[in-house]
Amino acid sequence: MTQSDIREEVLDILRDIAPDEDLTQLKDNQSFREQMELDSMDFLDIVMELRKRHRIQIPEDDYVNLRSMDSTVAYLEPLMKNIERV
Repeated sequence: MTQSDIREEVLDILRDIAPDEDLTQLKDNQSFREQMELDSMDFLDIVMELRKRHRIQIPEDDYVNLRSMDSTVAYLEPLMKNIERV
């Protein structure tokens, strides 16, 4: 997956988790929690959805890397580079 593919995948997951949120104005360098009404369970849902969709294991210590779109894409890129977008 390219960075663009990963970004779209994360947006798709966010749409599923927070369907009432307007993601069109999402700033890539700002924390998801600052921009959206996500609680810790929603955040965990993002991690679980990545595991379910792509079998990616994200250790709890690495959750801090999923704080914004930029950091999430940078963290996931090496893990998802050989995954094809469906």
